Amino acid sequence: MPLIRTEGLTRRYRMGRETVEALRGVDLAMERGEYAAIIGPSGSGKSTLMNILGCLDRPDDGSYWLNGERVSDMGDRQLARIRNREIGFVFQSFALLPRATAAQNVELPLLYAKVPRRDRARRAAEALAQVGLADRARHRPAELSGGQRQRVAIARALVTRPSLLLADEPTGNLDTSTGEDILALFDELHRAGNTVIVVTHEADVAARAGRTLRVLDGRIVADIPRTTPEAA
Repeated sequence: MPLIRTEGLTRRYRMGRETVEALRGVDLAMERGEYAAIIGPSGSGKSTLMNILGCLDRPDDGSYWLNGERVSDMGDRQLARIRNREIGFVFQSFALLPRATAAQNVELPLLYAKVPRRDRARRAAEALAQVGLADRARHRPAELSGGQRQRVAIARALVTRPSLLLADEPTGNLDTSTGEDILALFDELHRAGNTVIVVTHEADVAARAGRTLRVLDGRIVADIPRTTPEAA
């Protein structure tokens, strides 16, 4: 059974008197352990597809199964549970709490999941060590570089041990060198067995993935596999 399967995903938005079809019947299957990039220009539908795959939105028509569960028919409370349990998010803007330490930011999803305090602290420490920030656990975001803040965000995404790591323009706010370091970390996470989807408009970022899904006008117009992430 694929980790991700969609059939006929359609999403429409009302804009004034007009209806815009952001997705037009998207079919997709993705196995566990894949590293895929979703690429397309602004307005192509890639962000809408990301929001549905991340259970932040629901399709108007069609079906979505994540890890064997049909999530497209779930209500808001059920989707919140799936997001917390199955999906780790990494955003372009880092989305860290400014007054919380790195460790406290990483613990946040575990707090929502009602994990006991001692276990939260242990798992946050493990996640920070996994991204190379074991010595920055007590630092607040303002005391960290942009790359370090993004690593904290990645640790927070990993701490729940999700089925899917979903990154939205993860290098968009970083300089070239720091962005390269973050992409190298995604390579490492993929080699460790994590399923990774990166949403981007940059071809060089997509080239790191083992599979590229090109989205245009609400459809997947190309599905390009690669034998290795480096074979771009």
